[in-house]
Amino acid sequence: QVQLVESGGGLVQAGGSLRLSCAASGRTFSSYCMGWFRQAPGKEREFVAAISWSGGRTYYADSVKGRFTISRGNARNTVYLQMNSLKPEDTAVYYCVADTNWGTTLSGPDYWGQGTQVTVSS
Repeated sequence: QVQLVESGGGLVQAGGSLRLSCAASGRTFSSYCMGWFRQAPGKEREFVAAISWSGGRTYYADSVKGRFTISRGNARNTVYLQMNSLKPEDTAVYYCVADTNWGTTLSGPDYWGQGTQVTVSS
């Protein structure tokens, strides 16, 4: 029902910024909560940020609060993750996610993108 395609990953220096984008497709994509998870090599996937379908509610992992900002495009078919003050520990594959429920978006979303690599050099 929902397909997610991430873009915008790359290599940046510590302290730099990067903006990830996720394009959603599907007839009902605008009604989905969306968010971002990340996974570093050898580690479990962890929640990063989420946003309600309207964009009115956001939630962030403590590790990225004050540095990352999640937002949605006006058409609701795109979600962004603006990442500022990047640290080497932010290095991971970042996955766009979507779900019909807020709670499960945070804990176990139904839809996942393929991921985009973010590498932060020291």
